[in-house]
Amino acid sequence: MLNLANKITLLRILMTPLVVTLLYFECPIFCILAAIAFIFASITDWVDGYIARREKMVTCMGKFLDPLADKVLICSVLIMFVKLAWVPTWVVIVIVCRELVVTGLRAMAKDADIYLAADKFGKAKTVLQIIAIVPLILHYPIMDVKLWPMGEVLLYAALVMTIISGANYCYDFYKKIQQ
Repeated sequence: MLNLANKITLLRILMTPLVVTLLYFECPIFCILAAIAFIFASITDWVDGYIARREKMVTCMGKFLDPLADKVLICSVLIMFVKLAWVPTWVVIVIVCRELVVTGLRAMAKDADIYLAADKFGKAKTVLQIIAIVPLILHYPIMDVKLWPMGEVLLYAALVMTIISGANYCYDFYKKIQQ
């Protein structure tokens, strides 16, 4: 049975097609709606974790679903950005490949009875990606403020943190598997 925290996590996954569909129409109002939906979905990442810890609802399903929901939401939006030619393809490839590598490492670690927990680098990576995506979604000039350059700078910062956190997971896995 799904607890409240896991239902909130599933909501994040279910919001992904809405965000991607809104982006597909490439007009200011749909981009604003996409940004609102993306921000709401991103906030559920904090809410589900808070509820799970506070109400002692931490489950194996939640440990699996939560990072999956983050990956589904963020990678889907970034892939849509590539389709719309809003971000360089290679940046998204690096980010998606890191997610696949870390997911594979976690699966191998689980088989070896090793737990690779999310660390500060992985959390910082997710936060930077979310913060970068919002101004990239709102790429239309709003009140004479161009948000695109800020989004690009944040995306490259997120890319650096993505590489650092991926390397850290690989190192952590290597250390633990050697023990």
